[in-house]
Amino acid sequence: MNHSEDFEQIVKDAGIPTTEAEMQQQWDQINTDQGSLIKNDNKWSSFWKLVSALVTTPALWVVKFLINELLPNSFIKTAGGTFLDILAWALGLERKAAVFTQGMITFNRDQVGNALVVPAGTVINTPSINGAVYSLVTLADTEFPNGELTVAIECRASGSGVAFNLAPGYYSILPEPMAGVLSVRNNDDWITVSGADAETDEELRLRCRNQFTAVGQFHHDAAYKAIISEFAGLRIDYIWFEHGAPRGAGSANAYLMIDSGQPDQPFVDTVNTHINDNGYHGHGDDMRCFPMPETVHNLSPNAYLNPNLTPEQQTAVMTGIENMIRCAFRENQAFTVTQTWPFTRFSFSQLGTELHEQFPDLISIEFGQDDIVSLMALPVIGTLSITKHLGAQAL
Repeated sequence: MNHSEDFEQIVKDAGIPTTEAEMQQQWDQINTDQGSLIKNDNKWSSFWKLVSALVTTPALWVVKFLINELLPNSFIKTAGGTFLDILAWALGLERKAAVFTQGMITFNRDQVGNALVVPAGTVINTPSINGAVYSLVTLADTEFPNGELTVAIECRASGSGVAFNLAPGYYSILPEPMAGVLSVRNNDDWITVSGADAETDEELRLRCRNQFTAVGQFHHDAAYKAIISEFAGLRIDYIWFEHGAPRGAGSANAYLMIDSGQPDQPFVDTVNTHINDNGYHGHGDDMRCFPMPETVHNLSPNAYLNPNLTPEQQTAVMTGIENMIRCAFRENQAFTVTQTWPFTRFSFSQLGTELHEQFPDLISIEFGQDDIVSLMALPVIGTLSITKHLGAQAL
C-alpha cells in the first residue's frame, strides 16, 4: 500500500507548502508583508529565477525528502532497509542474516572390500530447476565403513538461502564422476541446518509487530513466537499454536514449519530443548513444539502442449511444469507461485493460471480434483504423475 499521499497530507496540515507553485505563493505573500517594492512576479523575471535557484529548489528537496523518506521511515509499518533496522534495534531485535543449508547426502558404492574415500570439497548438483543448478559440497574426507555400501556425508550448500532446502531426490548428480561411487541422493530428513534468506523487510516488520505484544515475555503466544523465531530462525508466520489443554490444564502445543515444508524432528527437538533449558514456562508449565502435520495428496494432472514443439522442447516444458507444481507444494523455491499453507484453501485453478503465465506452450492443464482445504496441516505431494498430450485433444 502506498502511503505517500498520507504523509504529504501530514506536511500540508502542518502548513508547509509542498509544490513550487505553493512556495512561490508564500514568497509573494512574504514579499508583500515586508513592503517590498519588487512587483515583477513573472516567473521569467531575474528576481524569481534567483529566488527559485536559491530558495525554492532546496526547499522542495527538503519537503520531498520529508514526504518520501523521513516520515515513511519513522514508522515500522512503512520503514525499510537501514531505517527499519534502527527501529528494530530499539525493540531489541536484529535482522536475521542469511543461512547456508547443511545436510546429509547418501553416497552409494558398487562393492565392498576396497577402501574408498569421498574427499572434502566433492560437489553434488541438482538437475536444472527453472534454469538454476543448486550445489552442495562435502565438508570432510569421509571413508565408507568397512562392509557397507552406503555412507551419509555432511554437506554444505554452495550459497546461502532457502532455495537450497530441496525435497528428497533433487541432489543426485556428481558433476565429476567418482570411481566406485554408483549414485548420490538426499534422502528424507536430510537437512541438519535449514538454509534461509536474509530476513526481508516484511518478515522483520512481523517480528517487530510481535515484539509489541510480547512485552511480558511470559504466558502468551507472542512471547513464545519471539523466543522460537529468535532461536530457530523461523519466520513469525511459520508458527501456530494449539490451545485447549492438549496434555492437561495449562498445556499448549506449537506447530512449526519452514519454507521447504515440515522441519525435521531433530530441528524441533533443539527448539524444545532451548525452551526447557532456559526456563521458559508460559502456558502453564507445558509448552511443546512439533513439526507441522502434513496431509499427503497424489496428483495426476493432464498437460496439453503446443503440438509444434520439438521433443527437446516438450521435455523442457514438462520438466518445468513438474518443478513448478512441486514448488507450489514447497519442494523447491525456484518459481514465483502460490504455495501451500495451513488454514487455507489451495486453489488448483490458481495454480493452473500461474502455470499458463510461466509456460506459454502449455495449452491446458487438468488436475481433475477439488481444492485442498487445510486446517492445522500442510499439504504435500505423495506422488506426482503428469500425462503429456500434444494439441488440445487427449490422444
